[in-house]
Amino acid sequence: MPSRSRSLQFAALAAGAVLAVTGCNAAAKTDGAGGSAPKDAKAFTLITPDPVGQNEFLKLAVTGAEAAAKAHGGSAPKVFQSSDAASQQQNLKAAVDAGPDVVVLVGFEFADAVAQQAQAHPDQQFLMVDACTQKTFPNVSCAVFREHEGVFLAGAEAGLLSRSGKVGAVDVLDTPQFRRYSDPFAAGAKHAAKDPGKVRASTRFVGGQSPFDDSARAKEQAGSLISDGTDHIMAAAAAGNYGVFEAAKAKAAFAYGVDVNQCPAAPGTVVDNVVKRTDVAVEQGIAHILGGDAGKTVSYGLKEGGITLTGLGDDVAASQCVIAEHEDVLKQVAALRDEIVSGKLKVDDPAAV
Repeated sequence: MPSRSRSLQFAALAAGAVLAVTGCNAAAKTDGAGGSAPKDAKAFTLITPDPVGQNEFLKLAVTGAEAAAKAHGGSAPKVFQSSDAASQQQNLKAAVDAGPDVVVLVGFEFADAVAQQAQAHPDQQFLMVDACTQKTFPNVSCAVFREHEGVFLAGAEAGLLSRSGKVGAVDVLDTPQFRRYSDPFAAGAKHAAKDPGKVRASTRFVGGQSPFDDSARAKEQAGSLISDGTDHIMAAAAAGNYGVFEAAKAKAAFAYGVDVNQCPAAPGTVVDNVVKRTDVAVEQGIAHILGGDAGKTVSYGLKEGGITLTGLGDDVAASQCVIAEHEDVLKQVAALRDEIVSGKLKVDDPAAV
C-alpha cells in the first residue's frame, strides 16, 4: 500500500502560515528566486501536498531541493505549495508544463497523478519522496524510508528508561505500514532492557472516521495504555500526537515523536523523535537522476542518513528532549545504531511482503 507516513507529523503546524500567492493558481502557492539563470542551469520544481509554513518535515524537503540546485549549478528551485487535492493536480500540471530537469513531489497523494503524467510525458523526470507509483516507470524515481529502524532505537530508549517495564504505541491504523511504528518499538525495548522477559508491550489504534487528525481519540487511547501501567508510548497518531502528549503529560508518562523534533511541543514529556530526513532523500534522489540512474526506488534508513533520532544529532542539548538528560542511554543507542548500519543487527519490517 502507498506510504502514509508523511502524515505522521504535526500537520497543524502549517495551519497558521500566511504565504504570498505568486504561483499558477489561487489555490496554490509558489516560491522561487527571480532573476535570470544561465541557459544550461539545471531547474528543479518541488511540489508539497500542504503549505510549507512552519512544517519542519516539508521545510526539510525545500532545503534538500536548494542543496541540489547549489550542488548542480542550478537556479533556485521553484516550490509549489498545495492546499487541497485540486491544487495538487494543478501544481503538478503547471510543473510539467514548465519542463524542469526534475519534478520532486512529497507524499503519497501524488502517486496516481504522477503515473498519468509520467506516461504522458516520458522525457520528464519525476522524484517521489515518501511514496511511489504502483507501476514502475523509467522516468519516475522514488525515495522511501525504513522508519522501523529508527523506531527500534526509540524502543531501545524506552526499554532502558521504563520503570514499569510496560511500553506501548498509539498507531493511526492497524495496517502493516503503520505497525512499523509499534512492533519495532516493542522489539527495541525488549532488546535493550536488562530483563527482556519482563517487558510488556501494547498497541492502541486511533481508527474511526478521521484517524489522522483525531487528537481526542488519540488522547483517549494513550490514556488507556497509561491506566494499564504503560509509561513510555510511541506516538504515531499523525496530528493526534498532540493528544498522546497531553495524556502522557497529565499522568507523568513519556512519549516519542515522529518525522521531526516534536519535543518543544511537550518539554519534559517527549523523550525523543524518529526523524525522517527528507532533505537527504531529495538531494540524493536528484543526484541519482542527473547521474543517469533514474527510474529506481531507493530506501533510506540509518545507514544512508535518511532516518535518525533527534537524540543522535549534534544539537540534542538544545532539542528540549528528555533524552538529552541521559547520555548513558544515548551511548547504548548509538552502539545499537552502528550494529544496524553494519548489518550485525537486523530489524524486522512489519510492512515487508
